[in-house]
Amino acid sequence: MHDTLPDAPILFKDYTAAGLYARLAPLGVSARLVRRLQAAVLQRGALEAPATMPETSPRLLERVRQATRVPRLTLLEKRTSPTDGFTKYLFQGDGPEPFETVRIPLLHRPGDEKYVVCVSSQVGCALGCVFCATGRMGFKRNLAAWEVVDQVMQVRDDSPHPVRGVVFMGMGEPFLNYDRVMSAAEILSEPCGGAINARAITISTVGIVPMIRRFTAERRPHRLVISLTSADPQRRRELLPVEAIHPLPELMAAVREYHEAMGERVTLAWTLLAGVNTGPDEARRLAELTAGMPVRLDLIDVNDATGQFLPPSDAERQTFRDALTVELGMPVVRRYSGGKDVEGGCGMLAGRRG
Repeated sequence: MHDTLPDAPILFKDYTAAGLYARLAPLGVSARLVRRLQAAVLQRGALEAPATMPETSPRLLERVRQATRVPRLTLLEKRTSPTDGFTKYLFQGDGPEPFETVRIPLLHRPGDEKYVVCVSSQVGCALGCVFCATGRMGFKRNLAAWEVVDQVMQVRDDSPHPVRGVVFMGMGEPFLNYDRVMSAAEILSEPCGGAINARAITISTVGIVPMIRRFTAERRPHRLVISLTSADPQRRRELLPVEAIHPLPELMAAVREYHEAMGERVTLAWTLLAGVNTGPDEARRLAELTAGMPVRLDLIDVNDATGQFLPPSDAERQTFRDALTVELGMPVVRRYSGGKDVEGGCGMLAGRRG
């Protein structure tokens, strides 16, 4: 056993069990004890490493307590929609800039009531999608893995029903904070960590091609969603400036590689903008882009507080769905974006107090 403690505290919630073991092993901590410590912090909410544990030396635990810290986000505000029960949390972490998390209620099945947590991975975003409030903020900073993990832990501890899923669809582009996001997803899915099914964790990207390929090569078990929004290159570039860096042919090649490697249907997200991307030309182009590859298309109405972009009417939306049914021949699902009245809907998060 070494006598020297690390210079900086080792943060729980910032490491997978394997990563934490690598940091604590020099103190004489076993892999089994690491898993027990992780469970104490992440599942039972300990605010510091336990002082006593069965079959464990108090002296060793004291060394662990001296070497570690359990960081915690500060809750600045919580707002629940009286309309649909979505809850938005405003947190502050290691930096001065607040960021947001949304609790999505899935309470329609008696006896199986649960929540999904929509987490942020960055404060702000550098990609500047024109209909997104986060994109208008610009990029502030990446969140640490523990700041992502603690969003879920705090929502879980505040909830009357269990948290069964996590979606990386809050503030920021997850694949521009890849390493920390993947660490957080692994911590949240470990049996000694968040104990959330890895397949119930969804990573959404607007199309960072090198990271999609890395995600594929690493055979990550989490679900992947590609935010497409237009199949017309010029239109997509106007709406999602990332198109200029990773154009549609390159993006769809990476998506096909993912499908071939993982053998599963690819989910594409489409933000509906009235009069912009709901015409039959988009349905035809999308069918050409995805020919021979099974996909699922999630349609989401835009939420733009500036009023520059509006959601389609029921008739316009249905006409587009009919065109997709004819051209695409694949599942098309309308995804509900709740919490609009508390600015918690998709594309509305901007780190503001209510």
